[in-house]
Amino acid sequence: TLDVTEQLDAGVRYMDLRIAHVLGGAERNLHFVHTVYTTALVEDTLTEISEWLEKHPREVVILACRNFEGMTQDLHEYLVTCIKNIFGDMLCPRGEVPTLRQLWSREQQVLVSYEDESCVGRHCELWPGIPYWWGNKVKTEALIRYLESMKSKGRPGGGGGGGINLTESLAYILAHPSQSLRGLTLPGLPRLCAWVREQRPGPGPRCTCVIAGDFVGAGTFVGDVVGLNRKLL
Repeated sequence: TLDVTEQLDAGVRYMDLRIAHVLGGAERNLHFVHTVYTTALVEDTLTEISEWLEKHPREVVILACRNFEGMTQDLHEYLVTCIKNIFGDMLCPRGEVPTLRQLWSREQQVLVSYEDESCVGRHCELWPGIPYWWGNKVKTEALIRYLESMKSKGRPGGGGGGGINLTESLAYILAHPSQSLRGLTLPGLPRLCAWVREQRPGPGPRCTCVIAGDFVGAGTFVGDVVGLNRKLL
């Protein structure tokens, strides 16, 4: 419900970019896909993010490129070339996870997580894919139990992401033909945001790193995530 600039303005700093080449589409046109393809082109969206960052030089974003669909090796190379050309020196190359102060001192603003090991091996500008906990749950409390179960196992080395995304199963869709994902999500957001406020950031094995959600313009989600950092002070 928010375009990419509106999401950045709202405080979102992690972008879940699921990238696809449409079968039969133009050779170099890449789109985003989440069940359906977007009309927005990946190159245009990355350019929009770069333009926003130029106006906000102390902000840092994580771009998680994942769930590639219909991508050949040539298209991967094309996409990586686009990323390099668009962000240039803003890119933080792979290495030890930097602090925010280190990124500021280097004038780096973009970390690209890329779920294709061969591309990561060829390009030092890419970081390995960030592990992401997706509950695939319809009910709020079931999702929270899943996230707590994953936390109890310890978060992945180098950090990871957890999603407070409720997901419509086929059984749910058949039983609620007029329901939408928004209609499923919004009633559970207050409880999910309460869970977010209970979390703690930091390097500990049970600390949270990235938290992602749907309909980020609704409720208190973004402010709740940003507010967690005060627990470190």
